[in-house]
Amino acid sequence: MRSGNVSGRLGQPVRLAAIKVPEITVWFWIAKVLTTGMGEALADFTYFRYGKVPTGVFGAVLLIGALVLQFSWRKYNTWVYWLAVTAVAVTGTMAADGLHLVIGLPYWQTTALYGFCLAVIFIAWYLTEGTLSIHSITTFRREAFYWATVGATFALGTALGDLTAVTFHLGYFSSAVLFLVVIAVPAVAHWRFGMNPVLAFWFAYTITRPLGASIADWLGITQKLGGLGWGRGNVAMLLTVPIIVVVAYMAISGVDVAGGRGGPPPRVEPRARHRAA
Repeated sequence: MRSGNVSGRLGQPVRLAAIKVPEITVWFWIAKVLTTGMGEALADFTYFRYGKVPTGVFGAVLLIGALVLQFSWRKYNTWVYWLAVTAVAVTGTMAADGLHLVIGLPYWQTTALYGFCLAVIFIAWYLTEGTLSIHSITTFRREAFYWATVGATFALGTALGDLTAVTFHLGYFSSAVLFLVVIAVPAVAHWRFGMNPVLAFWFAYTITRPLGASIADWLGITQKLGGLGWGRGNVAMLLTVPIIVVVAYMAISGVDVAGGRGGPPPRVEPRARHRAA
């Protein structure tokens, strides 16, 4: 599927705009939760094993490399997209934990800070583009807003998960149960009460982060701290396997592409405005 010119209504030339993000299916949400957990475990493992400088270098190289690759593709590519999501999952954890572990900010402050950053990005995105829909990610600027939003949700979710588990003393397992209930709110609100789909999506998308991160922390931390003691490195490797399986299924089946693999692009944008209606 390539972007190109075709004749539209009344012979008007149109541009087939390739969307740079996947279709939202159950496989999307499975992959999203898995990557959040893996990113949390890998970032924590790297920090506690190698220290802040090597961790920061590793995160920067991973993030820059993945996003350069993502932006270089003209259309959505399953493997490239989920590599970018994984990279943001790792660095989002580093960004949130860095403010707490290195600078010393309490979790309520890091949560508020990243919540504010997310709100600013949403406002700037909407005022600039007039929409927050992921189905509109067809230009470089909109894709830049999208990944900035994704990064802010990952950092916010990490801080929020630690806030409930540590500051509010719920523990990581109880926090995971809490966020599992919370993530059902936008689904039910959209299904039963007509909640705006864009709002419902970003609500759920943000909550997947503390959900996945809380599960990963519960599996990885020691029993003394309320976890199962599997080890952060082991949890990261364990979660990598189902991520590869799910992403491979999406890449092969095309379930993550509108119209199926090789199908027509779902968005058509006029090349120029015309006076005639």
